[in-house]
Amino acid sequence: MREVAALAKVSIKTVSRVVNGETGVSPRLARRVTAASERLDYRHNLTASSLRRSDGRSATIGVVLEDVSNPFASALHRSIEDVAVRRGVLVLAGSSDEDEARERELISAFASRRVDGLIIQPASHDHSYLLAERKVGTAIVFVDRPAGFFDADTVLTDNAAGVRRGIRHLIAQGHRRIAYLGDLHTIATAAERHRGYVQELAAQKIQLDERLVRLDLHGIEKAEAAVAELLTASPRPTALFAGQNLITIGAFRAMRHLGLHKRTALVGFDDFLLADLLEPGITVIAQDPAAIGRTAAEMLFRRLDGDRSPSEHHTVVTQMITRGSGEIRP
Repeated sequence: MREVAALAKVSIKTVSRVVNGETGVSPRLARRVTAASERLDYRHNLTASSLRRSDGRSATIGVVLEDVSNPFASALHRSIEDVAVRRGVLVLAGSSDEDEARERELISAFASRRVDGLIIQPASHDHSYLLAERKVGTAIVFVDRPAGFFDADTVLTDNAAGVRRGIRHLIAQGHRRIAYLGDLHTIATAAERHRGYVQELAAQKIQLDERLVRLDLHGIEKAEAAVAELLTASPRPTALFAGQNLITIGAFRAMRHLGLHKRTALVGFDDFLLADLLEPGITVIAQDPAAIGRTAAEMLFRRLDGDRSPSEHHTVVTQMITRGSGEIRP
């Protein structure tokens, strides 16, 4: 920093103000400092400066997601990042892989780096361990799933209502034998979606047939195997409802392999890339991960700005997108 100040012919304090984005420096001096920094290939030490900042902030937040490679999680991450970038804040992210211990390890790693806030898609069911983080001023927001034993802001999806909408749609096409494919039953959203399936069948006076239900299908391969088994049984279901985007992909693979993708209806929860280009296109109950992430990030920064009002709970409504697979009649 001394070399930058000397080359730009300004004080070290002026250089500090420019690199930390503080006010009180004229545009002319700021340009001189920036030019000197580029000429000297100067890289600002954010860790060191965070220790000297009057507000004690690190200008970073931590994001814990189920799997950053999942299309839903990656869209969620991007929308959070878009809000953070406008605030000059860096986003650190990691995948819990539905492992409670890994969730805690990630949060511990983020906390050791003094992140200002945490946005968590939880894997564990008891978050009382976060009380220590809240005491030191870390803002915390949960997305997709609620916290356990910990009062915090949340941004969720209307999971049960979305599934019920999809099941009603299949029934309106004339289906009565509707199979359900669900993710791990320990995941709160998976449990809610399964509950929506059971509730809508009951509301439509259709007897629940447990032989048509497959749960704990975590991943494409398990879903593909389960659907192959369902569709080679007799009598087979005339329609499938898949409770998660990777399950939908696995289901369609099995249907296409068996030559039944144009004869068996399919509705999936969560949209995914190229779903509209398949034949037939996949009808989905689409979540809005961009809205979920944006809402969560805005809530987090509002807390960091000093909002101490009671915790808020937002629900982002799903949307049905009809493309053909859900409109196949029995």
